[in-house]
Amino acid sequence: MSLATPLKNLDRELARFHGRLKVGAAFVALLAIALLARAYYLQIVQHEYYIQRAESNRISRVPTAPNRGLILDRNGRILAENYSAYTLELTRAQTENLEATLADVGKLIEITPGQLRRFRRLLAESHEFETVPLKSRLTDEEVAVLAANRYRLPGVEVKARLFRNYQAGPGMAHVLGFIGRINDGDLKRLREDGREQNYKGSAYIGKTGLEQSYETLLHGRTGFDQMETDASGRAVRMLSRIPPVPGRDLRLHLDVELQAVAEHAFGDYLGGLVALDPNTGGVLALVSKPGFDPNLFVDGIDPETWKSLNESPERPMVNRVLRGIYPPGSTIKPFMALAGLELGLRKPADSIVDPGFYSLPNSRHQFRDWKRGGHGVVDLRRSISQSCDVYYYRLAVDMGIDRMHDTLAQFGLGEKTGIDLEGESSGLLPSREWKQRRFKQPWYPGETVIAGIGQGYQLTTPLQLATATAMLANGGKRIEPRLVQAVRDPLAHTWQPQPGGVRGQMAIAPANLAVVRQGLVDVMRPGGTASRAAAGAPYTIAGKTGTAQVVGIKQGARYEASRLSRQFRDHALFIAYAPAENPTIVVAVMVENGGHGGSTAAPIARAVFDYYLTGKRPGEMKLEVESAAD
Repeated sequence: MSLATPLKNLDRELARFHGRLKVGAAFVALLAIALLARAYYLQIVQHEYYIQRAESNRISRVPTAPNRGLILDRNGRILAENYSAYTLELTRAQTENLEATLADVGKLIEITPGQLRRFRRLLAESHEFETVPLKSRLTDEEVAVLAANRYRLPGVEVKARLFRNYQAGPGMAHVLGFIGRINDGDLKRLREDGREQNYKGSAYIGKTGLEQSYETLLHGRTGFDQMETDASGRAVRMLSRIPPVPGRDLRLHLDVELQAVAEHAFGDYLGGLVALDPNTGGVLALVSKPGFDPNLFVDGIDPETWKSLNESPERPMVNRVLRGIYPPGSTIKPFMALAGLELGLRKPADSIVDPGFYSLPNSRHQFRDWKRGGHGVVDLRRSISQSCDVYYYRLAVDMGIDRMHDTLAQFGLGEKTGIDLEGESSGLLPSREWKQRRFKQPWYPGETVIAGIGQGYQLTTPLQLATATAMLANGGKRIEPRLVQAVRDPLAHTWQPQPGGVRGQMAIAPANLAVVRQGLVDVMRPGGTASRAAAGAPYTIAGKTGTAQVVGIKQGARYEASRLSRQFRDHALFIAYAPAENPTIVVAVMVENGGHGGSTAAPIARAVFDYYLTGKRPGEMKLEVESAAD
């Protein structure tokens, strides 16, 4: 029996085929639409993007660092300048074997151990694709040797760089500051300020002093060269150029020769001095001794030198004028005297009898006068000229610490002056509320007594003393010290004066101020505590001496400097202005462990006055600083 083969349903098979054909056609159509959409997106929508990508493969944007602005003194002498030199640099990402490359370079030119240490330190702080300097200021012979062997030293380049030079030396270090390599902290600040793009191609930034405070003006604006490159990345031709804009030049109020005179006058002593124009606030001189060589930092200071500077007991890195805080000692007395007159607690003719000590009511403790046996009968003028402690012990008790705080604060004591340098200390002007907040303790009457002669908690900087003294000289105008006098536009070549700072006017009765000012003149006359320093001066000086204790003295004991090591001797202070009739210069001097202000600090101020007012220079001083034409 045989089975019959079933017949195919052609209509059904044909329908299936047509269905599959339609699905396939639809799929092909979708693919075509997707391709067309993608082509439209790439060629139309993203046209500009891919054009830029293509151009970026062909064109390289190379930053050009601007020339840094110069810093000049008031007479056009150059204090900070630029010079060009060749430097040897390595890029880690382009070097197959870094150690082998260093060894090969060392066979061609001399690389010192210090240069290698600095290179490795900078290498650790840099990214792989950044160039790191190995040796700066190459000689012509070294450049020639490296150029001849360039083909076998991948990642090694010789570049022309601008370097900073501070030809004024250590004496100006705390004013000018220095520049250093840009680190991660600097980059973070630049990003936050939106200035990172302007530092493309720049390796240095201001770290301290005016270099830091005026960084934005001194740096300038980075330029860019658009270079056409081949497939290997080599430059073929320049397409366009945006030139860099040089940084602005700064002209200071400061006179570098006056600065040198002041520094020379210190001799072997350490300390600080600041000279101001009492009418404008212009800083005429600012000395912090000892200083340091700012050129050490430009190329990256080696760890040994940095350690020696940072750990030196003489603290050369500390700006004593801005950051050194010391008890003002008797230099506070003219301000106390004026406060007593203004508050009605004293009259010019009021006098006391000074037995050589003062005791609070119901107390046996004696607050001694500096003069054994006392000064006898003392009125206000004599209290200043003789620096009578007992007069101010009594005045302080009558005034009270809170009124003392409020009145002295009007002279700017206890707060920053606003000078155009970073890192200023505010000092300390104590009050009852301050002590409770700081120590959780009440204020004691004995603390008021010693505050009257500038001892105890009170701390001030030489700069604060100078600005306060300027108020005595100018009739109560509170100035804001400024170092920069004018800024020069590098394109227009014109100087733009910088505004002087006046922070307010203290209301002072002219008669009261006249009495205090006469007392300051008496200080410099025969019988005054600084009369020797004024002997033979062809102008009139008004000043006040001061002494700040370094070590305490027991009740009944006497201070004898000859029995103490120098580091335990009192600090010497002196504030003054001249000419007394029409003041044009104010000076504040602090000599660490200098003893008495009249014998140590006042002669330094006299040397400054002599040069500024008469042109007299001590000894055979010579100063060689290049001048720049305006």
